[in-house]
Amino acid sequence: MAGFLFAFSGISYGQEIREAQVAGGFYPADPAELEYMIDGFLAKVPHSIRPEGMLAALIAPHAGYVYSGQVAAFAYQQVKGLEIDTVIVLGPFHRGFFEGASVWPAGSWKTPLGEVPVDSELASAILKESDKFKFIPQAHLGEHSIEVQIPFLQRVLKNFKIVPIAVSDDSLDNCRLLARVIFNAIQGKKVLIVVSTDMSHYHPDEKAQTMDHLVLDRLVQKDAEALWADLSSRRGELCGSAGVLTLLEIAKLMGATGLQILQYANSGDVTGDKKSVVGYGASVLYKKTTGENTDMLNPEQQKELLKIARQTIETYLTAGKMPDIPVSDPGLKEKRAVFVTLREHGELRGCIGNTVATEPLYLAVQDMAIQSALHDPRFMPLRKEEIKDLSIEISVLGLPQKVKSSDEIVMGKHGVIVSRGGRSGLFLPKVAEETGWSKEEFLSELCSQKAGLPADAWKDSSTSISVFTAQDFGEEK
Repeated sequence: MAGFLFAFSGISYGQEIREAQVAGGFYPADPAELEYMIDGFLAKVPHSIRPEGMLAALIAPHAGYVYSGQVAAFAYQQVKGLEIDTVIVLGPFHRGFFEGASVWPAGSWKTPLGEVPVDSELASAILKESDKFKFIPQAHLGEHSIEVQIPFLQRVLKNFKIVPIAVSDDSLDNCRLLARVIFNAIQGKKVLIVVSTDMSHYHPDEKAQTMDHLVLDRLVQKDAEALWADLSSRRGELCGSAGVLTLLEIAKLMGATGLQILQYANSGDVTGDKKSVVGYGASVLYKKTTGENTDMLNPEQQKELLKIARQTIETYLTAGKMPDIPVSDPGLKEKRAVFVTLREHGELRGCIGNTVATEPLYLAVQDMAIQSALHDPRFMPLRKEEIKDLSIEISVLGLPQKVKSSDEIVMGKHGVIVSRGGRSGLFLPKVAEETGWSKEEFLSELCSQKAGLPADAWKDSSTSISVFTAQDFGEEK
């Protein structure tokens, strides 16, 4: 967690080559020896795990290769030969604390295996989103956590760029901000995220394994809040906690479908000294491949969700509490983004939802049903006398996907999200059908009515446009 405050001076740097800082220490300085070592590690990984969906991120250790290189190889074997344009590497700064994050903006990083260019365009896109994100040279010079990942990348990928990001501020607010910025910046790009971290430090083997497996469980659960609580209470340890928490927040935004632990070991497994060990883990995060809503709900699941929404509204308005509804269907327990629309005598009575999957679908339906009934600012709160005249519709959203221009929007198929300068607005796909608007009218109303932007903001290149699909279903009339 946060240590002492490290004072940085303003230094203009980043166009130059960053020379290898720890070659000959953490890994061999001789190129042939380095290649031989990495390839040997990779050859010992029994197979690649190719889950359904697209690989989005790796978590890998950053100790000296003789200690953690074999564990790291389990992560890097998963991306061998993939087409990746840019790798964002999140690593800690071990010698102190600074707020925000330090993004290396340009130039290249050099290892014994050659130079890797920095993706200056993507780095600039991240830097400009918040004054908390800066370039702090001292957070990178002499620091090994990012550097030791690059030779592995050089052996498994070709023609890629990097965005090195040093981060030591593991407050949830900072990690969520960084996650949102990274998520928005990588839409439409072939980007891999690598998080560099070791686990528990200098405990006896038995205690280390207990602490580390608690953390690994939190990773599988993709639960940033629970992990942060465990780290804060010292029940678990991660020296790269900020990067890991940021990744878990990105996982929420991208609707990641799984995080799998590939390998775990500690330094005692190498040295034989179990009295004081450092833990190492390798993990892979993957997501769906498109913005399409491919996980369609069957009629029985649809009927169950509509029943849950109605029962929730009825119970809340009559008894003042949320009902505890048991759900056994695994498909209704997956984290999904959802909107709940209420109509009274065919007229809109409330519509609220979320675009980020943060909780199981059936709980999200309950929450959005109450929000739509009581907290849509366009309407007075629903009264229990109105329930009998109410009809309920549910829209389960696919993952948003950024588009380059409005030409890619298909009216009636795509819902649209516009955002600029902290303002955003959303229309569901069915809005186009219900209104009969042209695409220009649809986008103009979205900008002005929902996002509070000028009506023609969608024509401005600084306005982000994302599309998504939705599965809509409602109560039978």
